[in-house]
Amino acid sequence: MASLLIAVIYLAFISLGLPDSLLGSAWPTMQTAFGVPSSYAGYVSMTISFMTIISALIGPKLIKKLHTKWIVIGSIFLTVAGLLGFSHASRYWMLFLFAVPYGLGAGSIDASLNHYVANHYSSSVMNFLHCFYGLGAIISPNIMALALKHARWSEGYRWTAYIQIGILLVCILSLPLWKNGKKEERETEEIAEIKEAVRVPGVMLTLIAFFAYCAGEATCFLWTSSYFAGTKQGMSEELVAAFGSLIFGGLMLGRLISGFISNRFGDRLLIRIGLAVEFAGILLIALPFKGYIFTAVGFLIIGTGMGPIYPAIQHMAPANFGKKYSAAVIGLQMASAYLGSTFMPTAFGKLQQAVGIWIMPLYLALFAFLNIAFLEWSYRKTGK
Repeated sequence: MASLLIAVIYLAFISLGLPDSLLGSAWPTMQTAFGVPSSYAGYVSMTISFMTIISALIGPKLIKKLHTKWIVIGSIFLTVAGLLGFSHASRYWMLFLFAVPYGLGAGSIDASLNHYVANHYSSSVMNFLHCFYGLGAIISPNIMALALKHARWSEGYRWTAYIQIGILLVCILSLPLWKNGKKEERETEEIAEIKEAVRVPGVMLTLIAFFAYCAGEATCFLWTSSYFAGTKQGMSEELVAAFGSLIFGGLMLGRLISGFISNRFGDRLLIRIGLAVEFAGILLIALPFKGYIFTAVGFLIIGTGMGPIYPAIQHMAPANFGKKYSAAVIGLQMASAYLGSTFMPTAFGKLQQAVGIWIMPLYLALFAFLNIAFLEWSYRKTGK
């Protein structure tokens, strides 16, 4: 029964990854359909992320009042509503309306499942969990590429919604696998409030590091396809959309590898190795190759390096700050992460419109440096 529950949790994380890469892969075509500038993708992304921040911040209260299984089911239902809404949007402004359930469905499920796994399972399970997020994020750009080839972009959102409905049904059928044991009830009673967790030494530094990580990650999510469209000639719309999945493929690969070695290496060393690999990928896309092959490999390497960073930071929360504070800290980390996801891709949209999208490698390198700098500082503060 325990292994079946793990399988359901992994499936829930596939559902979390499915919506995240659709906008970036579809935007070069959506932009033309709506007749808006390329930077307008950032406003939609910012709205989705803002709603996710709200959802993540109320996550600790939901965890205290509701069992994780109900948070998972409610969150997937909201993302289905958002995806179906996007598929029926005929005007640009309508995207903002459906971005509300789209974003609200992500924050609480992310915070609750990360808290559940961080407190009950090993670092290896956490990395495999986020590997399945990458699997979901890889699937959806390829669904979009298929839709662009045989139908239109709206069908890509609709087909993804149908997959989400299937996952939702599986989660509903799995309800008996979750148990409301006395041990879990005691743990939820001990959950600290967010205002208490903020004062714990090292927490604020971790939040800044998480902000920096997700600023780079979300910029890749939204602008990878546009980077190919803007710097490489002769690529079809379908290939540009499909290349939006490169960063997600790298994330999945990085987390798959980390799942096998994390218990031996430890979270901190995995983060350092991951950032070194990320810098190598950034350097590769910065080199002025005419073809797209080396750039494609570079984005894959960036994703591979990023892979272990997010789950490792989340998994360290109970050990670094204590189980009492872990739910609140993870909720704060999610909110901080989505702040980076909200504003930094939009800021890059304005920057690339003024300077050129060629500046993307420098932008990514800045946030990778801030990520490692503040994490190392937080280790000193916590004494871990």
